[in-house]
Amino acid sequence: MTTAAIAEFRDLPLLPHPACAASPLHALSVSGTLSVEGLLKLDYLLHGDLQGMRLPPVSPSPHRRDELWRHTCLELFARRDDEQSYLEFNFSPSGDWAAYRFDACRQGQKPWLQQPVSVALLPPGGAHLLIQAQAQLPAGATAGWRLGPAAVIESCDGSLSYWATRHASAQPDFHAAAGFTVALSSPARAARATAAAP
Repeated sequence: MTTAAIAEFRDLPLLPHPACAASPLHALSVSGTLSVEGLLKLDYLLHGDLQGMRLPPVSPSPHRRDELWRHTCLELFARRDDEQSYLEFNFSPSGDWAAYRFDACRQGQKPWLQQPVSVALLPPGGAHLLIQAQAQLPAGATAGWRLGPAAVIESCDGSLSYWATRHASAQPDFHAAAGFTVALSSPARAARATAAAP
């Protein structure tokens, strides 16, 4: 049985940080839906020179793994409107994943204890690649969230580019509060999330 979304956002563009080296990607966008049970489903759509991007090999038995952000990795940061604490999710194209809780910006990092995160890489279609992921937000806390979708893309030469909806500092920083631009503020059925203006 499929549960209707209570909030969603579609085709939200992520932008590369201007301080990074050129990326083989031409565009990267993310869409998402949040269910009443707190299940967040995400689609990351990558477009560009996929041959120039380094992808980790698919894991035969995906599991929790730290430091996924050192290579190509899709990410999501989530916090409640009035709280300093937040969650970080890492989704590797390999199928491996990680989840953490922070008490404040880069402070008090702890593993976020939950069921394994789901990550699926759909075969490339020409210049497009779709990576789907889903993660569970805390039960009973489906309204008032702000999200910061992000991505680290590794080129075949080993260089990294950092993608987010907004870059507010001279160096890439996905943890900065200014990056939490997607508001899931309405508990109403099928409410649409909005991206805050830069």
